[in-house]
Amino acid sequence: MQKLNLNQINEALNDLPGWTFTNDTIHKNLSFDTYMDGIDFVSQLAVKAEEHNHHPDLTVGWCKVGVTFTTHDSGGITANDITMAKEVERLLG
Repeated sequence: MQKLNLNQINEALNDLPGWTFTNDTIHKNLSFDTYMDGIDFVSQLAVKAEEHNHHPDLTVGWCKVGVTFTTHDSGGITANDITMAKEVERLLG
């Protein structure tokens, strides 16, 4: 899959509030009311990641989850990463 250029990434992120682009990754920090709410979200995201065969790097903390996407084979951000960021937003409602 072809790597997106900076303009394409910035345009896509305009529709994804809270997502940032750094070091060839897109990232968002999420907050939840309880630890288990965060874990439930991670479980739902894992199902979507398997469906799309595109998996995030996740950090889980007390009522917080960090989600990071990149496409290692392409060396940066591709349409797959943007699609998965949109899936995150759908899961959050």
